[in-house]
Amino acid sequence: MLETTQVNMEIHYNKKDDVYDQIISKEEFSQIYEMYNKRVYKYICFRINNHYAAEDICSHVFETVITKYHSFSPEKSKFEIWLFAIVRNAVTDYFRAQKKRAFFSLNTLLNMVFIESSPEDLVIRDDNNQELFKALARLRNKERNILAMKYGAGLKNSEIAQLMGVSESNIGVVVYRSLKKLHKILVAGGFKNE
Repeated sequence: MLETTQVNMEIHYNKKDDVYDQIISKEEFSQIYEMYNKRVYKYICFRINNHYAAEDICSHVFETVITKYHSFSPEKSKFEIWLFAIVRNAVTDYFRAQKKRAFFSLNTLLNMVFIESSPEDLVIRDDNNQELFKALARLRNKERNILAMKYGAGLKNSEIAQLMGVSESNIGVVVYRSLKKLHKILVAGGFKNE
């Protein structure tokens, strides 16, 4: 389980043309970036199969954090929930711009699970990645998205439920059924994890 640390941020005001905007200091932004960058990137990688685009989207997300920080309200939700709503919207915007169907990649997960490094192992890993990618493409978008939040971003079921606007028990059921469905697809396709 990932531990989350509470981010304490002061609100600074910047007077510009008689309009006050909430902004965060460089130190506060650095703290946020260090705390969430890897999780944001992993979630994005789980949703798309393009590490270069994932880096671009990740950068865009943190730019949005800076420019939209004034809209964050700790009374409405935790910072992490607000942040991952931005991430999810950025991924959705990416797919709209690409006019593609949403893809889901397990490359990051596979790199954590299969730690071998010989050339033969790398070829097997790439084959496994392709098989998993094909199987994941057969899941519904909602299922891929929830699995990405759970295993890519490391969010708890309660946090995913808040983001998706459903109950925590519903998320647990979707995760369980999605993994079971994914397993059936892989077994039917002859996938073997050697």
